[in-house]
Amino acid sequence: MTTQTEHVDHELIQAATHVARTRCRGDDHTMAAAARTGDGRIVTAVNAYHFTGGPCAELVLIGAAAAQGVYELDTIVAVGDRDRGVVPPCGRCRQVLLDYFPDLKVIVGGDEHVRTVLITDLLPESYVWADHQLDADEGPVGIR
Repeated sequence: MTTQTEHVDHELIQAATHVARTRCRGDDHTMAAAARTGDGRIVTAVNAYHFTGGPCAELVLIGAAAAQGVYELDTIVAVGDRDRGVVPPCGRCRQVLLDYFPDLKVIVGGDEHVRTVLITDLLPESYVWADHQLDADEGPVGIR
């Protein structure tokens, strides 16, 4: 069961919606994402669709944020073009978002049912990549 957090960042939804309406054109860019940074700024991005599996808007956003010197995200939302509204992250994005930002909040749901949940609730009992990385002095985490 997912844990709903207390606040939905409607400004973030509006930012992603604006980008989806004004920047998503044709089949190459069909999704927009917006994230609130740790210091309160908003970063936006669009997906780069390609039949080989181009990156989703959430993944492009991680790179765009890093290019701006932002390495801490608080909340993220994805919105579809053609007024499709809020779209939850795909499985790959859920895993990447969890690995990069384990305390991230994600806005999900549609229309009147929009809510904010923790990324860990979207990927319960998940594999956490960082937990399984080799420590240079001790071998795999947990193995001494």
